[in-house]
Amino acid sequence: MLTLRKKQMDQAKKIFIVDDDLELTDSLKNRLLKDVSSDVQIFYTGEECITHLEESPDVIILAYFLNSVHKDAANGMDILQIIKKFKPATHVIMLSSQEHYGIALKTIINGADQYVMKGDDAFDQIIGMINSME
Repeated sequence: MLTLRKKQMDQAKKIFIVDDDLELTDSLKNRLLKDVSSDVQIFYTGEECITHLEESPDVIILAYFLNSVHKDAANGMDILQIIKKFKPATHVIMLSSQEHYGIALKTIINGADQYVMKGDDAFDQIIGMINSME
């Protein structure tokens, strides 16, 4: 039994959630813990996430806007560029309420693996993406 638990821990994905929406982050964390073998950490600013990049997350779920709590916080696009500079192999899923095709395209061009619109099926999309990542 101990060997099985160790194997599960070895296969667990380290996931960072970076969003200033406290309710959303808690809900997403609970869903990920339930549906994905994962170790999940929450950060409410991109700057806070950046200070933990040495922990080598497998996946970062990153909001596009991050300044509702801290007005001078960097936006998701700036944080995405830093992540890709220092941890290019880290998968980044952008999560946003922005419906503009141009914004989604810009995040992909700058290194995001996926762009997910906040909505009823966003968590299902994210879980599907994470479970399909090697």
